[in-house]
Amino acid sequence: MSSVTYLLWRHELADGLVTTIYATRHPAAQSRPRVVLFGEPERLDVWCRSQGADEAIVGGFFVRDPFRPLGDVWIDGREVPHERVPDPYAARRACVVVTDGAIEILPRADAPDRPAGDLLAAGPLLVSDGAVAFDPDADHEGFSAGAEQFDSDITAVRNQRAALGICDGELIAVTCDGRRTGVDAGLSMAELAQVMVDLGAERAINLDGGGSATHVHHGHLLNRPYSDQDQPGPESRPVVTALVL
Repeated sequence: MSSVTYLLWRHELADGLVTTIYATRHPAAQSRPRVVLFGEPERLDVWCRSQGADEAIVGGFFVRDPFRPLGDVWIDGREVPHERVPDPYAARRACVVVTDGAIEILPRADAPDRPAGDLLAAGPLLVSDGAVAFDPDADHEGFSAGAEQFDSDITAVRNQRAALGICDGELIAVTCDGRRTGVDAGLSMAELAQVMVDLGAERAINLDGGGSATHVHHGHLLNRPYSDQDQPGPESRPVVTALVL
């Protein structure tokens, strides 16, 4: 029997709109998280089925033409080619570090310069010490100031989201739906941070969202990714990195 706990609920927002949230809770002692880099962009749920990977969530951001990660990615102690985040924000961006199966979420400046295991830059940091850390006015990690590296300011509006949290003995993977008029409003970054706090995360990081938000449980796609508003049906988008849990 799987030791992963699955949660699904309709989440009412302060203005009365709702969105669907999916969460999986993974016992850290039974998890072997790792960062995966795809040589060619892959639909994560399709890749998981082909590789027998039961639990995964989308990783960090990426740029197109050619496809490559936006921000640091290290696999097994080796840095992979990526699009650089401009200073001073590269050092401030939150990242996931995996060393011998142990996972940390921290600013890039606080991570090893040359990690021995895996590292994935993403952000912003959502939760620190069990409290909401995201501050849109401070823009500490430069997602508004550096919005030209994205299609838009990813922190500005509600959207489909993905996040990873850690607490004592658990990893918490979360996605939400969005871009469905009258059905799923999505979450703002602050709302996502509060969800992670409510789930008990001591630290949490935002991962790639929008149409890239992909959450796999028992080898199946949990959430309903929409690349466009009210498109006829959901379909996962090819992505460049993922966290296999």
